[in-house]
Amino acid sequence: MAQAPIQDTADEWRITATGTPFTGNKTSVRTDTVVMPDGTPVTRDYQVHPGSVAVLALDDEERVLVLNQYRHPVRQRLWEIPAGLLDVPGENPLHAAQRELYEEAHVKAEDWRVLTDVYTTPGGCDEAVRIFLARGISDVEGDRFAVEHEELDMQLDRVPLALLARGILAGELHNNSLVVGVLSVLAALAGDGLDALRPADAPWPARPFEA
Repeated sequence: MAQAPIQDTADEWRITATGTPFTGNKTSVRTDTVVMPDGTPVTRDYQVHPGSVAVLALDDEERVLVLNQYRHPVRQRLWEIPAGLLDVPGENPLHAAQRELYEEAHVKAEDWRVLTDVYTTPGGCDEAVRIFLARGISDVEGDRFAVEHEELDMQLDRVPLALLARGILAGELHNNSLVVGVLSVLAALAGDGLDALRPADAPWPARPFEA
């Protein structure tokens, strides 16, 4: 007998008090007093995040477009896939992903699918990330987008999917979206195939958007 599929479900425990002790440039910290199942009130601090998109751009040779840049909180240069914040509330995540692919890699894509949706650190942050699969990629004509800060010395490369998978399993690659994206593509290829992935405009309850 086949096991029924499992899925996450929406829920919200009672909150008796809330505050915002810190507000930053892009994110903030919220403190909620949450009532536990036994009736005990407990304080929970977490980062409030606007959400993000990431793009696993796969070329015809099964190479992934990756970039390398400095990440100060972890004191490392990480190999990543193009990604960025959802700066505008209600912004269509596909439009944001297309913008990030253009700005960070100067590339466009003909075929877009939703690869996977994740919460990066749900125990301490409400960040939701939608990772897209982009295929049929080609360079964009015209001037490149002006970069600044950590992107000033960013390196771009195209790396075989299999090589990235080996690096992930060897503990050599650590970026969340890269790890999830690469392993999700491999899972899709081993299953129903990339064309069976959700359409690019699939609903996203974690970050509802306008068409």
